[in-house]
Amino acid sequence: MDAHYLTPLFAPKSIVVFAQSKQADASANTLADTLMQSIKAQRYQGTLQFFDTQTSGTLADLVQVQADLGIIALPPAEVPAAIELAARMACRAVMVMTPGIGPDQALEWHKLARREGLYLLGPNGMGFQRPALGLNASVVGPLASVGPLALVSQSGSLTASMLDWAVKNGVGFSSVISVGPHSSLRLAEALDFLANDPQTQSILVYMEGISDSRRFMSALRSAANAKPVIVLKAGRRPAGNRAAQTHSGAIVGNDEVFDAALRRAGAVRVKSFVEMFSAAKCLASRYRPVGKRLAIVTNGGGPGVLAADWVNEIELQLGQLSHDGIMALQSQVPPQASLRDLIDLSEEAGPDHYRAAIEAANRDPSIDGLLVIYSPKLGADPGDVAQAVVERKKGMSKPLLTCWMGDAAVVAARTVLKDANIPSFRTPEAAVGAFGSLSSFYQNQQLLQQTPPPLSDLAKPDIEGARLVIESVLAERRKVLTEMESKSLLSAFHIPITETILARSAHEAMMIATQLGFPVALKIDSPDIPHKSDVQGVALNIMNGTGVRDTYNDMMEHVKRIRPDARINGVTVQQMARTRKGREIYIGVVTEDPFGPVIAFGAGGTMIELINDKAMELPPLNQYLAHRLVERARVGETLGEWRGNSPVDREALERILLRVSEMVCELPQLREMDINPIIIDENGAVAVDARIVIDSAPLTIGSRTGDYSHLPIQPYPARLEQVWPLRGGGEYTVRPIHTDDAQMLQELVHGLSPESRYFRFVSSMTELPPAMLAKFTLIDYDREMALVAVYKDGDHDRIIGVSRYVINPDQTTCEFSLVVADDFSGKGLGTRLMESIMDVARERGLTEIIGLVLTNNDGMLRLMRSLGFSVKSYPDDPDFRLVSHPL
Repeated sequence: MDAHYLTPLFAPKSIVVFAQSKQADASANTLADTLMQSIKAQRYQGTLQFFDTQTSGTLADLVQVQADLGIIALPPAEVPAAIELAARMACRAVMVMTPGIGPDQALEWHKLARREGLYLLGPNGMGFQRPALGLNASVVGPLASVGPLALVSQSGSLTASMLDWAVKNGVGFSSVISVGPHSSLRLAEALDFLANDPQTQSILVYMEGISDSRRFMSALRSAANAKPVIVLKAGRRPAGNRAAQTHSGAIVGNDEVFDAALRRAGAVRVKSFVEMFSAAKCLASRYRPVGKRLAIVTNGGGPGVLAADWVNEIELQLGQLSHDGIMALQSQVPPQASLRDLIDLSEEAGPDHYRAAIEAANRDPSIDGLLVIYSPKLGADPGDVAQAVVERKKGMSKPLLTCWMGDAAVVAARTVLKDANIPSFRTPEAAVGAFGSLSSFYQNQQLLQQTPPPLSDLAKPDIEGARLVIESVLAERRKVLTEMESKSLLSAFHIPITETILARSAHEAMMIATQLGFPVALKIDSPDIPHKSDVQGVALNIMNGTGVRDTYNDMMEHVKRIRPDARINGVTVQQMARTRKGREIYIGVVTEDPFGPVIAFGAGGTMIELINDKAMELPPLNQYLAHRLVERARVGETLGEWRGNSPVDREALERILLRVSEMVCELPQLREMDINPIIIDENGAVAVDARIVIDSAPLTIGSRTGDYSHLPIQPYPARLEQVWPLRGGGEYTVRPIHTDDAQMLQELVHGLSPESRYFRFVSSMTELPPAMLAKFTLIDYDREMALVAVYKDGDHDRIIGVSRYVINPDQTTCEFSLVVADDFSGKGLGTRLMESIMDVARERGLTEIIGLVLTNNDGMLRLMRSLGFSVKSYPDDPDFRLVSHPL
């Protein structure tokens, strides 16, 4: 149960290849021949057999062959029979290399493979490579050299190009996986395998689109939590977007939304495959920067300025020495050196000057990373300076990148840097871009840690009232809410709105305006007119009752004339919001395939389309995510002191964002929402206008149903929290685990007896390694669940037990684990944790829960029998018992 379920596919011990010696289709012949040559070109570590389907032999003879993986390179008509034959040969996975297969035929093969219990990679792919195994089951070129990078690509031709580039640049791979259109196993499954592959240190992904965003986000978040993931995505502009969708057959989607999804998943996005390998080079160095401030040490002003320009271009910050740092370094560098802004050591700089500058930058708290640039000078040895950098690198705590400019004169120096595992680049821009990837990785990893609940800690909204409004609108077969209906939805979630009253006559409008106070705004109210300005249905800054009366009559007459078919309820009257010192902002919701609802924030008002200032984030939000969302928008810079205006109440703004997140989570009918403008100043924020679009059928992300299935990220399931009495007195809380539990979980493991630790982990380790601790605490609640029992021990909380399940690849069963603190044994905690985790699995729709228990773990076996589990021998290992319980 410890081996990954795709091990028979990507790390097979035995392979059988299905091909024909001569095929009528010339292209099929070429593919089969190329595949055979690739496989035979080097010594594969496992057992390899070739099966020519045109040779004679009885079925009984054929099924004597046993293999983990079947590779099929046959014409389409021969593929189904080969899949069935592979199953009879006890294969657990098959790869179909047949190209040019459409979605309908591919789906039939997917169904057949599932029925036979096989994992299927293909069709339409170009295979995979596992260099450490000597396995080249691909048609993308020679076997790559062994290295720590894994590459997963949705483009076969680009995969071949990357491998060709990697050969010249000395880049090696643990895995290369080509995932073609309509493949059964897709990016998500490949990521899941590589996240657990010990040979892989970083994962490179070329992608064009996805079909199941919930599954993709789950796998990507899990992988990025384990190791750096760098993504190159095609279709950043509309033309490329359409081309990518045509090529991959998957949903490409809005590029800004993809950006938001990749950030939230903790991945790094790049724009070219050269940039991809540069980022991988830096991330593989294990540097972990804490900010954006990159200092530049150079012996030439021109290269330093180019680097500084690129720092600004990609929204980093130029790291500068503090005053004390400048004073300390001044006497150690040439008199011509300039230490403000750039650390320009001048053309006279030698190895000692570089040593001193690097040491000063490393000590300075105002610097997060360091780029060292060297331009060849007549009479100077670039290698000596490189050696000085290598010597200083040993004591550095910050990322160190280098750029030795030129070519022939610096080849030896670059070799010195490469041998010391110091990232080296040919141009300043490439080096700065690589640091940008490092910085993005750190920031996105912070976003990855956030898995908020669907509801914030603010006052509980009136969810039922909001749903009644939506149901009444849908009952009228409408999708666009009126302004009054939209504002009632906002009010249900405690979003401040301007008081708005519907007037059905000019006299009534005058009376309402007088009560509210002038100036006022009048807006037509009609379920058939979503854009009121298009029909001149908005009038602002009306200063008196006469103006209200005349405006009401003119507006009604004009709208009825140009829209005689529209149902008009009347005119809404509201007091003009304060705008002299307030800023106008926009908060909205858009629904974008394949990710579903996304929250948008930016500059608001009548110029919103022209300004085009919009930052996006996937729900659910918490205060940290809301704060970061505001920071990413350009309008965020105006929310502090701005042209004589006081800073706005940012907490009020963030509260509105949290409320919008609640609306998105709790109202799956929500499709679009524009709250524009929201007027915000130092006293608070108020929504002036709102437009909401709904739909009757909830949008479902992916193929599975369940709570919040319309969201691409499963929220923290706070509803599962329960308080239970403890046998012998006291009480404890059972709740889902979250990232903040890491230290308490480590303390639980520390406190276990050696026997208890061995029973749980089948290991003598005394603490959880960092990677395992992160994996145990940052979980995707859609694919696994961990419940912790938390006991208040004096002034601090303590985890005293954990039950956990992970859903098996069949998506119907799960495997569990359980551990209880030794000093709480015998108090009913194990029973409660097991019953609770079984309840969650049952609610999830799973049909069976299973586990492995060591044969000598008598206490656990007794507990399992008391809960009604069946206990059987485990044929793969006699030291374990297989326990199972139907759900």
